[in-house]
Amino acid sequence: MIRVTIWNEFRHEKTEPVKSVYPEGMHRAIAAGISADDLDITCVALDDPEQGLPEEILENTDVLLWWGHWAHRELSDELVNRIRQRVLAGMGLIVLHSGHDSKVFKSVLGTSCSLRWRQVGEKERLWVTAPAHPIARNVPRTFALPHEEMYGEPFDIPDDAKIIFMSWFQGGDVFRSGVTFQRGNGKIFYFAPGHETFPTYYDKNILTVIGNAVRWAAPVMIEPKQCIQCQPAENFTKEP
Repeated sequence: MIRVTIWNEFRHEKTEPVKSVYPEGMHRAIAAGISADDLDITCVALDDPEQGLPEEILENTDVLLWWGHWAHRELSDELVNRIRQRVLAGMGLIVLHSGHDSKVFKSVLGTSCSLRWRQVGEKERLWVTAPAHPIARNVPRTFALPHEEMYGEPFDIPDDAKIIFMSWFQGGDVFRSGVTFQRGNGKIFYFAPGHETFPTYYDKNILTVIGNAVRWAAPVMIEPKQCIQCQPAENFTKEP
């Protein structure tokens, strides 16, 4: 079983129009959409005790999904550091939509993660650029979302990003909408679609991508990164 924790700010869904789209929250819509026998899914939110991620939950998470927007600055720096250390040790991290501006994502990548944006509900067409990648398994080479928030280039992310999806928007912009990274032992995937006023997290292709990403990001091992004094592997005589 892959232990999956879906963290959601869960503020937008308490008011309209988002409440009508995701009455139980985006995190629960995603959980229902990717539910499978090999996934043990826990949903948490910012206003839960210890901002949703007490040590017991974080230490028992193999893959962490992250959706945030309004309240990035409310997340404690201490929790951000614990998440970063857990990623470096091997926990998978999947950052969704406006989570690009979260403390967690920027801390792990080390750049501003800034981009251009426009919210007019235009059509987005996604293209698979790495069809052999596990995240693209069973995903059409191209598919469209009738309405999404536009995220556009330049996207300030590190140069080692592997592009899995590119997006074109009706207004003419393009965007690296699905990219992977590795930091320490941890695998990271950023996926842009998912504006809160649109039913993106009910779309079959979007859910397939997220489910694939969870399985791809699942750790082979989780081992804290630290300096360790070690004994020699070979016997030898020290020089006088």
